[in-house]
Amino acid sequence: MTNKRIINIRRIIGSRKLDGLLITNNKNIRYLTGFTGSSGFLIITKDKNLFFTDFRYKEQAEAEVPGWEITIENGRRTKLITGLIEKLAIKRLGFEQSISYEFYDLLRAKLSAVLAPQKNLVENLRKIKAEEEIKSIKKAIERAEGAFLAVRPRIRPGMGERDVALRIEEQLKKRGCKGPAFDIITASGKNSSMPHARPSEKKIEKGDFVIIDWGGEADGYYSDMTRTLLMNGKGLSDKIMIYETVNKARKKAVSSAKEGIKTEDIDDAARDVIKKAGYGEFFGHGTGHGVGLDVHEHPRVSWTGSERVRNGMVFTIEPGIYIPELGGVRIEDMILVKNGKAELLTGLSRDLDIIN
Repeated sequence: MTNKRIINIRRIIGSRKLDGLLITNNKNIRYLTGFTGSSGFLIITKDKNLFFTDFRYKEQAEAEVPGWEITIENGRRTKLITGLIEKLAIKRLGFEQSISYEFYDLLRAKLSAVLAPQKNLVENLRKIKAEEEIKSIKKAIERAEGAFLAVRPRIRPGMGERDVALRIEEQLKKRGCKGPAFDIITASGKNSSMPHARPSEKKIEKGDFVIIDWGGEADGYYSDMTRTLLMNGKGLSDKIMIYETVNKARKKAVSSAKEGIKTEDIDDAARDVIKKAGYGEFFGHGTGHGVGLDVHEHPRVSWTGSERVRNGMVFTIEPGIYIPELGGVRIEDMILVKNGKAELLTGLSRDLDIIN
Protein backbone atom coordinates (compact mmCIF):
# COMPACT_ATOMS: atom_id res chain seq x y z
CA MET A 1 0.00 0.00 0.00
CA THR A 2 2.52 2.61 1.15
CA ASN A 3 5.16 1.40 -1.37
CA LYS A 4 2.77 2.11 -4.24
CA ARG A 5 2.14 5.60 -2.91
CA ILE A 6 5.84 6.34 -2.65
CA ILE A 7 6.36 5.01 -6.19
CA ASN A 8 3.71 7.51 -7.34
CA ILE A 9 5.44 10.32 -5.44
CA ARG A 10 8.78 9.47 -7.04
CA ARG A 11 7.17 9.40 -10.48
CA ILE A 12 5.82 12.91 -9.87
CA ILE A 13 9.15 14.13 -8.47
CA GLY A 14 10.83 12.96 -11.66
CA SER A 15 8.22 14.48 -13.97
CA ARG A 16 8.53 17.85 -12.21
CA LYS A 17 12.33 17.77 -12.24
CA LEU A 18 12.60 17.87 -8.45
CA ASP A 19 15.56 16.43 -6.55
CA GLY A 20 13.51 16.03 -3.38
CA LEU A 21 10.15 16.72 -1.76
CA LEU A 22 9.54 18.07 1.76
CA ILE A 23 6.26 16.85 3.31
CA THR A 24 5.04 18.68 6.44
CA ASN A 25 1.24 18.19 6.39
CA ASN A 26 0.32 15.64 9.09
CA LYS A 27 -2.47 14.04 7.03
CA ASN A 28 -0.17 13.64 4.03
CA ILE A 29 2.50 12.14 6.29
CA ARG A 30 -0.05 9.63 7.55
CA TYR A 31 -1.16 8.81 4.02
CA LEU A 32 2.39 8.12 2.87
CA THR A 33 3.79 6.37 5.96
CA GLY A 34 0.97 5.26 8.28
CA PHE A 35 2.38 7.44 11.10
CA THR A 36 -0.42 8.58 13.44
CA GLY A 37 1.57 11.01 15.59
CA SER A 38 1.26 14.78 15.38
CA SER A 39 4.89 15.82 14.93
CA GLY A 40 7.03 14.88 11.97
CA PHE A 41 8.14 15.62 8.44
CA LEU A 42 9.39 13.68 5.44
CA ILE A 43 12.04 14.21 2.80
CA ILE A 44 11.61 11.97 -0.23
CA THR A 45 14.27 11.85 -2.92
CA LYS A 46 14.75 9.61 -5.95
CA ASP A 47 16.32 6.93 -3.75
CA LYS A 48 15.70 7.83 -0.09
CA ASN A 49 12.72 7.82 2.30
CA LEU A 50 13.63 10.00 5.29
CA PHE A 51 11.32 10.39 8.30
CA PHE A 52 11.86 12.89 11.12
CA THR A 53 10.07 13.25 14.44
CA ASP A 54 10.87 14.24 18.01
CA PHE A 55 11.75 12.13 21.04
CA ARG A 56 8.11 11.73 22.14
CA TYR A 57 7.33 9.63 19.06
CA LYS A 58 10.52 7.59 18.77
CA GLU A 59 9.02 4.18 19.61
CA GLN A 60 5.79 4.94 17.77
CA ALA A 61 7.69 5.88 14.62
CA GLU A 62 9.80 2.72 14.78
CA ALA A 63 6.59 0.65 14.98
CA GLU A 64 4.50 2.55 12.41
CA VAL A 65 7.08 3.59 9.82
CA PRO A 66 9.08 0.47 8.89
CA GLY A 67 11.47 0.74 5.99
CA TRP A 68 12.14 4.46 6.44
CA GLU A 69 15.33 6.07 7.72
CA ILE A 70 14.16 7.57 11.03
CA THR A 71 15.88 10.57 12.61
CA ILE A 72 14.94 12.00 15.99
CA GLU A 73 15.01 15.79 16.03
CA ASN A 74 16.96 17.69 18.66
CA GLY A 75 14.71 20.74 18.63
CA ARG A 76 16.43 22.52 15.73
CA ARG A 77 14.23 21.50 12.83
CA THR A 78 15.26 24.18 10.37
CA LYS A 79 18.97 23.52 10.93
CA LEU A 80 18.39 19.77 10.56
CA ILE A 81 16.44 20.16 7.31
CA THR A 82 18.80 22.64 5.71
CA GLY A 83 21.88 20.65 6.68
CA LEU A 84 20.44 17.45 5.25
CA ILE A 85 19.31 19.09 2.02
CA GLU A 86 22.81 20.45 1.47
CA LYS A 87 24.32 17.05 2.31
CA LEU A 88 22.03 15.32 -0.21
CA ALA A 89 22.99 17.91 -2.84
CA ILE A 90 19.34 18.74 -3.51
CA LYS A 91 19.27 21.56 -6.05
CA ARG A 92 15.51 21.82 -6.50
CA LEU A 93 13.29 21.10 -3.48
CA GLY A 94 9.52 20.76 -3.70
CA PHE A 95 7.49 21.82 -0.67
CA GLU A 96 3.81 21.86 0.32
CA GLN A 97 1.71 25.00 0.21
CA SER A 98 0.69 24.48 3.84
CA ILE A 99 4.05 25.53 5.33
CA SER A 100 4.11 28.89 7.10
CA TYR A 101 5.69 31.91 5.46
CA GLU A 102 8.08 32.15 8.41
CA PHE A 103 9.35 28.61 7.78
CA TYR A 104 9.60 29.25 4.05
CA ASP A 105 11.57 32.43 4.70
CA LEU A 106 14.01 30.54 6.95
CA LEU A 107 14.54 27.85 4.32
CA ARG A 108 15.04 30.42 1.58
CA ALA A 109 17.61 32.29 3.66
CA LYS A 110 19.66 29.20 4.52
CA LEU A 111 19.45 27.09 1.35
CA SER A 112 21.12 27.39 -2.00
CA ALA A 113 18.49 25.03 -3.44
CA VAL A 114 15.62 26.37 -5.51
CA LEU A 115 12.36 26.13 -3.52
CA ALA A 116 9.51 24.94 -5.75
CA PRO A 117 5.95 25.09 -4.31
CA GLN A 118 3.86 21.98 -5.06
CA LYS A 119 0.15 22.67 -4.73
CA ASN A 120 -1.96 19.64 -3.75
CA LEU A 121 0.65 17.12 -4.91
CA VAL A 122 -0.21 14.51 -2.27
CA GLU A 123 -3.81 15.66 -1.96
CA ASN A 124 -4.40 14.80 -5.61
CA LEU A 125 -3.21 11.24 -4.96
CA ARG A 126 -5.54 11.04 -1.96
CA LYS A 127 -8.60 11.66 -4.16
CA ILE A 128 -8.60 8.02 -5.28
CA LYS A 129 -9.31 5.76 -2.32
CA ALA A 130 -7.78 2.31 -1.93
CA GLU A 131 -9.87 -0.61 -0.65
CA GLU A 132 -8.56 -0.33 2.92
CA GLU A 133 -9.44 3.38 2.93
CA ILE A 134 -12.98 2.66 1.72
CA LYS A 135 -13.38 0.07 4.49
CA SER A 136 -12.42 2.66 7.11
CA ILE A 137 -14.77 5.25 5.62
CA LYS A 138 -17.62 2.73 5.66
CA LYS A 139 -16.86 2.00 9.31
CA ALA A 140 -16.97 5.74 10.08
CA ILE A 141 -20.33 5.95 8.31
CA GLU A 142 -21.70 2.97 10.22
CA ARG A 143 -20.71 4.53 13.54
CA ALA A 144 -22.26 7.88 12.61
CA GLU A 145 -25.52 6.34 11.42
CA GLY A 146 -25.75 4.21 14.56
CA ALA A 147 -25.28 7.30 16.72
CA PHE A 148 -28.05 9.17 14.91
CA LEU A 149 -30.48 6.26 15.10
CA ALA A 150 -29.88 6.00 18.85
CA VAL A 151 -30.74 9.67 19.38
CA ARG A 152 -33.48 10.15 16.77
CA PRO A 153 -36.38 8.74 18.92
CA ARG A 154 -35.65 11.35 21.60
CA ILE A 155 -35.79 14.36 19.28
CA ARG A 156 -39.03 16.29 19.69
CA PRO A 157 -40.33 19.81 20.36
CA GLY A 158 -38.92 21.16 23.62
CA MET A 159 -35.50 19.55 23.25
CA GLY A 160 -32.56 21.94 22.96
CA GLU A 161 -30.30 22.14 19.90
CA ARG A 162 -27.21 21.74 22.06
CA ASP A 163 -28.69 18.71 23.80
CA VAL A 164 -29.21 16.96 20.45
CA ALA A 165 -25.59 17.60 19.46
CA LEU A 166 -24.23 16.40 22.81
CA ARG A 167 -26.27 13.20 22.69
CA ILE A 168 -25.02 12.39 19.18
CA GLU A 169 -21.43 13.06 20.28
CA GLU A 170 -21.89 10.72 23.25
CA GLN A 171 -23.22 7.98 20.98
CA LEU A 172 -20.33 8.43 18.53
CA LYS A 173 -17.83 7.87 21.33
CA LYS A 174 -19.74 4.81 22.54
CA ARG A 175 -19.32 3.33 19.06
CA GLY A 176 -15.55 3.79 19.01
CA CYS A 177 -15.05 7.26 17.55
CA LYS A 178 -12.44 9.46 19.20
CA GLY A 179 -15.03 12.18 18.85
CA PRO A 180 -17.22 13.71 16.16
CA ALA A 181 -15.58 14.32 12.79
CA PHE A 182 -16.27 18.05 13.26
CA ASP A 183 -18.39 20.29 15.46
CA ILE A 184 -21.89 18.87 15.10
CA ILE A 185 -24.45 21.22 13.58
CA THR A 186 -27.94 21.17 15.06
CA ALA A 187 -30.01 24.09 13.79
CA SER A 188 -33.76 24.49 14.24
CA GLY A 189 -36.36 26.96 13.05
CA LYS A 190 -34.86 30.26 11.85
CA ASN A 191 -31.39 29.00 12.77
CA SER A 192 -31.64 26.31 10.10
CA SER A 193 -31.43 29.01 7.40
CA MET A 194 -27.73 29.36 8.32
CA PRO A 195 -25.82 26.47 6.67
CA HIS A 196 -23.14 26.31 9.40
CA ALA A 197 -25.11 27.41 12.44
CA ARG A 198 -23.72 26.42 15.83
CA PRO A 199 -25.99 24.56 18.27
CA SER A 200 -27.58 27.05 20.65
CA GLU A 201 -29.74 26.95 23.75
CA LYS A 202 -32.80 27.36 21.51
CA LYS A 203 -35.53 24.81 22.06
CA ILE A 204 -36.96 22.96 19.08
CA GLU A 205 -40.51 24.15 18.35
CA LYS A 206 -43.52 22.81 16.48
CA GLY A 207 -43.26 23.46 12.75
CA ASP A 208 -39.45 23.76 12.85
CA PHE A 209 -37.04 22.32 10.37
CA VAL A 210 -34.14 20.73 12.27
CA ILE A 211 -30.90 20.32 10.32
CA ILE A 212 -28.45 17.84 11.84
CA ASP A 213 -25.00 17.65 10.22
CA TRP A 214 -22.57 15.23 11.84
CA GLY A 215 -19.90 12.66 11.12
CA GLY A 216 -17.94 9.81 12.62
CA GLU A 217 -14.34 8.61 12.59
CA ALA A 218 -12.59 5.26 12.14
CA ASP A 219 -8.88 4.56 11.67
CA GLY A 220 -8.26 8.25 11.03
CA TYR A 221 -10.89 8.45 8.25
CA TYR A 222 -14.10 10.46 8.48
CA SER A 223 -17.73 10.44 7.46
CA ASP A 224 -20.01 13.43 6.89
CA MET A 225 -23.79 13.38 6.55
CA THR A 226 -26.84 15.57 7.07
CA ARG A 227 -30.50 14.90 7.66
CA THR A 228 -33.31 17.41 8.09
CA LEU A 229 -36.28 16.64 10.32
CA LEU A 230 -39.59 18.52 10.40
CA MET A 231 -41.60 19.04 13.55
CA ASN A 232 -45.32 18.67 13.00
CA GLY A 233 -47.33 21.87 13.12
CA LYS A 234 -49.56 24.20 11.15
CA GLY A 235 -48.98 25.29 7.56
CA LEU A 236 -46.36 22.76 6.56
CA SER A 237 -47.18 22.56 2.85
CA ASP A 238 -44.48 25.06 1.76
CA LYS A 239 -41.90 23.35 3.94
CA ILE A 240 -42.78 19.94 2.56
CA MET A 241 -42.35 21.33 -0.97
CA ILE A 242 -38.91 22.73 -0.06
CA TYR A 243 -37.84 19.40 1.37
CA GLU A 244 -39.05 17.49 -1.68
CA THR A 245 -37.18 19.90 -3.97
CA VAL A 246 -33.90 19.36 -2.10
CA ASN A 247 -34.37 15.61 -2.16
CA LYS A 248 -35.08 15.69 -5.89
CA ALA A 249 -31.90 17.74 -6.41
CA ARG A 250 -29.94 15.22 -4.35
CA LYS A 251 -31.23 12.31 -6.44
CA LYS A 252 -30.41 14.13 -9.69
CA ALA A 253 -26.87 14.87 -8.52
CA VAL A 254 -26.25 11.29 -7.39
CA SER A 255 -27.49 9.85 -10.68
CA SER A 256 -25.31 12.30 -12.64
CA ALA A 257 -22.11 11.34 -10.79
CA LYS A 258 -20.48 9.18 -13.44
CA GLU A 259 -16.86 8.53 -14.32
CA GLY A 260 -15.45 11.12 -16.71
CA ILE A 261 -17.80 14.04 -16.14
CA LYS A 262 -16.63 17.25 -14.50
CA THR A 263 -17.57 17.84 -10.87
CA GLU A 264 -19.19 21.13 -11.91
CA ASP A 265 -21.68 19.08 -13.96
CA ILE A 266 -22.81 17.30 -10.78
CA ASP A 267 -23.25 20.69 -9.14
CA ASP A 268 -25.22 21.89 -12.17
CA ALA A 269 -27.53 18.88 -11.95
CA ALA A 270 -28.52 19.68 -8.36
CA ARG A 271 -28.62 23.44 -8.87
CA ASP A 272 -30.82 23.18 -11.96
CA VAL A 273 -33.55 21.35 -10.01
CA ILE A 274 -33.53 23.98 -7.28
CA LYS A 275 -33.52 26.89 -9.74
CA LYS A 276 -36.44 25.49 -11.72
CA ALA A 277 -38.44 25.16 -8.50
CA GLY A 278 -37.87 28.88 -7.84
CA TYR A 279 -35.38 28.57 -4.98
CA GLY A 280 -32.11 29.20 -6.85
CA GLU A 281 -31.12 32.26 -4.82
CA PHE A 282 -31.37 30.21 -1.62
CA PHE A 283 -28.73 27.62 -2.55
CA GLY A 284 -25.39 29.35 -2.14
CA HIS A 285 -22.81 26.65 -1.40
CA GLY A 286 -21.25 23.87 -3.43
CA THR A 287 -22.98 20.53 -3.88
CA GLY A 288 -20.25 18.42 -2.29
CA HIS A 289 -16.66 17.69 -1.37
CA GLY A 290 -14.30 14.77 -0.95
CA VAL A 291 -14.05 13.00 2.41
CA GLY A 292 -11.19 10.87 3.71
CA LEU A 293 -8.36 11.69 6.10
CA ASP A 294 -9.86 15.19 6.11
CA VAL A 295 -13.57 15.96 6.35
CA HIS A 296 -13.22 18.41 3.46
CA GLU A 297 -10.76 17.41 0.74
CA HIS A 298 -10.60 17.01 -3.02
CA PRO A 299 -12.53 16.72 -5.23
CA ARG A 300 -14.60 19.90 -4.88
CA VAL A 301 -18.11 19.48 -6.27
CA SER A 302 -19.13 23.05 -7.06
CA TRP A 303 -19.75 25.47 -9.91
CA THR A 304 -15.97 26.03 -10.08
CA GLY A 305 -15.13 22.31 -10.13
CA SER A 306 -13.16 21.34 -13.22
CA GLU A 307 -11.91 17.93 -12.00
CA ARG A 308 -13.00 14.80 -13.82
CA VAL A 309 -14.81 12.17 -11.77
CA ARG A 310 -12.82 8.95 -11.45
CA ASN A 311 -13.45 5.51 -10.03
CA GLY A 312 -12.39 5.36 -6.39
CA MET A 313 -13.43 8.90 -5.50
CA VAL A 314 -15.50 9.35 -2.34
CA PHE A 315 -17.43 12.59 -1.95
CA THR A 316 -20.61 14.10 -0.55
CA ILE A 317 -23.76 15.21 -2.33
CA GLU A 318 -25.42 17.88 -0.18
CA PRO A 319 -27.76 20.34 -1.88
CA GLY A 320 -29.74 22.69 0.31
CA ILE A 321 -32.27 25.50 0.42
CA TYR A 322 -31.97 28.17 3.13
CA ILE A 323 -34.65 30.85 3.42
CA PRO A 324 -34.12 33.58 6.05
CA GLU A 325 -36.80 33.72 8.75
CA LEU A 326 -38.34 30.47 7.47
CA GLY A 327 -35.58 27.89 7.82
CA GLY A 328 -33.52 25.53 5.76
CA VAL A 329 -33.16 22.00 4.43
CA ARG A 330 -30.02 20.07 3.61
CA ILE A 331 -29.73 16.36 2.77
CA GLU A 332 -26.20 15.02 2.60
CA ASP A 333 -25.11 11.59 1.44
CA MET A 334 -21.68 10.13 0.77
CA ILE A 335 -21.04 8.29 -2.48
CA LEU A 336 -18.27 6.12 -3.90
CA VAL A 337 -17.67 6.17 -7.65
CA LYS A 338 -17.39 2.51 -8.61
CA ASN A 339 -17.66 0.82 -11.99
CA GLY A 340 -18.28 4.20 -13.57
CA LYS A 341 -21.25 5.31 -11.45
CA ALA A 342 -22.24 6.43 -7.96
CA GLU A 343 -22.70 3.92 -5.17
CA LEU A 344 -24.45 5.31 -2.09
CA LEU A 345 -22.42 4.70 1.05
CA THR A 346 -24.86 6.31 3.48
CA GLY A 347 -27.94 4.27 4.21
CA LEU A 348 -30.19 6.44 6.38
CA SER A 349 -33.63 7.19 4.95
CA ARG A 350 -33.99 10.37 2.91
CA ASP A 351 -37.79 10.39 3.17
CA LEU A 352 -39.23 13.37 5.03
CA ASP A 353 -39.36 12.55 8.73
CA ILE A 354 -42.21 14.50 10.36
CA ILE A 355 -42.08 14.31 14.16
CA ASN A 356 -45.14 14.84 16.34
